[in-house]
Amino acid sequence: MSGGLYRSANAAQGDGRPPGDDATFISAEPLNQPAVEATTAPPPEVVGETSAAANSAVMAIGSLVSRGTGFLRTLALTAALGGAAVGDAYTTAQIFPGMVYEFLLGGILTSVLIPVLVRRRKTDDDRGQAYAQRLLTLAVIALAVAAVLAVAIAPVLTWLYASDQQSGDYRGLVNALSRLMLPMIFFTGLSALISAVLNTRGHFAAPMWAPILNNIVVIATAGLYIAIFGAKIINPEEMTLGRVLLVGGGTLLGVAIQAAGLLPALRKVGFRWRWRFDFGALGLRELGRLGVWMFCYVAVSQIGLIVVFNLLSRASGSKAAGPLIYNNVFLLLMMAHGIIAVSIITALMPRMSAAAADGRYADLAADLSRGTRTVTAVLAPIGVCYAVLATPIAFALFRHGAFTEQNARDTVPVLAVAALALVPFAISQLFTFAFYALPDTRTPALVNIPVVALRVAVQIGLFSAFAASFAAAGMMLGNAVSYLAAAVFSAWLLRGRVGRIGLGGIFRTFAKVAVGAAGATVVGLLVVKLLPGNDAPTLFQSVVQVVVGGAAIGGTYLGLAMVLRIGEITEVVGMVRRRLGR
Repeated sequence: MSGGLYRSANAAQGDGRPPGDDATFISAEPLNQPAVEATTAPPPEVVGETSAAANSAVMAIGSLVSRGTGFLRTLALTAALGGAAVGDAYTTAQIFPGMVYEFLLGGILTSVLIPVLVRRRKTDDDRGQAYAQRLLTLAVIALAVAAVLAVAIAPVLTWLYASDQQSGDYRGLVNALSRLMLPMIFFTGLSALISAVLNTRGHFAAPMWAPILNNIVVIATAGLYIAIFGAKIINPEEMTLGRVLLVGGGTLLGVAIQAAGLLPALRKVGFRWRWRFDFGALGLRELGRLGVWMFCYVAVSQIGLIVVFNLLSRASGSKAAGPLIYNNVFLLLMMAHGIIAVSIITALMPRMSAAAADGRYADLAADLSRGTRTVTAVLAPIGVCYAVLATPIAFALFRHGAFTEQNARDTVPVLAVAALALVPFAISQLFTFAFYALPDTRTPALVNIPVVALRVAVQIGLFSAFAASFAAAGMMLGNAVSYLAAAVFSAWLLRGRVGRIGLGGIFRTFAKVAVGAAGATVVGLLVVKLLPGNDAPTLFQSVVQVVVGGAAIGGTYLGLAMVLRIGEITEVVGMVRRRLGR
C-alpha cells in the first residue's frame, strides 16, 4: 500500500514499491525495491525477546549504513542529472524494473516464499536445502525470461508511465534508459532470493551490506558522469548515446555486483546451489493459491503508480516538481522507515509467524501492539524534523550540481507534507505483515483495493483543484490519507482475527507522543527562526539549521517523553544508561 516510486531498494511497494532491496520497498537498494525488506526475516528458531531485539539492532546498523550510502547515491545522481526533464526521465525509467520484479516475485517473496522457506527449514529432513534449490532454479529461469521480455516491451511501459504531454525526445530518453536498466529485474530477483535463503539460515550480514557495493558503483557512475560531461541542466535531446550508456549501464552494473557479492555467503552457511528441475515438489498449487492474492495486491498498486507518474509527468512538463523530486522525498521517508520500522517489523515477523502457527493469538496481538507503540514513539520526532526543517534539509541535501535553487524550493512543500505520512505508513506496513504472519495474503490484497482507490481519488482531486506546483505535495498527501485509512481498516480486521490488540495502550501512547511532538515542533520552529538564513539558505546556513534545529527538536521530544513516561522511549534511555554505567 506504499504509494511511492520505485527506489530500487525495497523501497516502496505500493503504488509501487521498489525491488531491490524497500522493498524497493530506495537508498541503499536500487530504486526498485520493496518497502519492507521482508527478505531479511530472521530464522524460525529466533523467537525469543532477546534474540528479536539483537536481530533488530544488527539489522538497524546494517540498514543505517546501507541506506546512508544509498542516499548518497541519490544525491550524486540528483547533482549529475538535475531536477528537470533528464532527471525525471531517469527516475521514470528506473521504476520499470521494479514494477516487473514486483509482479513476478517481490510481493510473493515477502508474503509467501519467506514463510514457506521458514517452515521447510523447520520440517524437512535436509532443513529445506532441496526445496530452496528447486525454488532458486525456477526463479532464475523465470527472472531471465521476464528480463528479456521486458526489454522487448520497453516502449509499452514508456507509453503507460510517461505522460503524452511530454515531448517525443523525453519519451525516447525514457525508452532508451529503460532498455539498459530492465535487466535489473534478473539481478534484483536473484539478490532477493539469495538474501532470503541466507536469512532463514541465520545469516544477516551479507544481505545487509551487499547493497553498499551497488551504491558505490552508482555513486562512481554519477561522479564519472559529472567529470566527463559536467553538472548542468540539459534537455532530453542533448542526452547523447555516451551519456545514456554511462548512467543506464552504471545503474545496471551496480545491481549485478550486489547480487554477485552475496554468492560467497551461500557457501559460508553450507548451502550448495544445485540445479533441480523437479518443480512439482515445490507445492506450486499452494504457492499459487497464496501468491494470486499478492499478485492482485501488486496489480492494484501498479494502477495507482501509473496515475502518480502520469500526474507528476504532467506537472514536470509545467516546470513544477516532477518524478525525481517526488522520489527524492519518498526516499527520505523510506530511509527513516527502513532504519527504524523495517528493523522492528523484521524482528517481530518470525515471532508473530510462530505465534500464529501455534495458535497463540494473544502473543501475536501483544507483539503487534508493542510494535505499533514503538514505531510511533520513535518515528514521530523524525517526522517533526522533516516538517520543521524542510527548507534547510532540501537545500543542504539536494542543492548541488545540476539541481537548482528552484528545484530545492519545489522540494520543500513535498517534504513537509511527507512528514505526515511517516508514522501512518509504518503502522500500515506492520499490520500488513501481521496478516502475512497468519498467513493470509487475501485480506491485505482486498484491503489494498479501496485504499488505492482512495489514494487515487485524493491525488486526482488535489491535482485538479490546485496548481501544478502543488502536484508532488498533493501526491504525498494522498499517500498519507491512504496509509491512515489502511492502518485503521487493517486494525479493525485484525481484531476479529487475533482478538484485542491493546487499543487503549496504543491510544495512550499516541496521545503522549502527540504532546511530545507538538512541544518539539514549537521549539524547533523558534530555534530555526532565530538562526541565520531565509527561505533560500546557503549551504552553511542550512547545515547549521539542520544540526541545531534537529538537536533542539530531538532534545525537547526526549525530555517530554521522559516527563510523560512514554515507555518505548524511557526503556531505550534506561538501557543506554545501564550500558554507559558499565
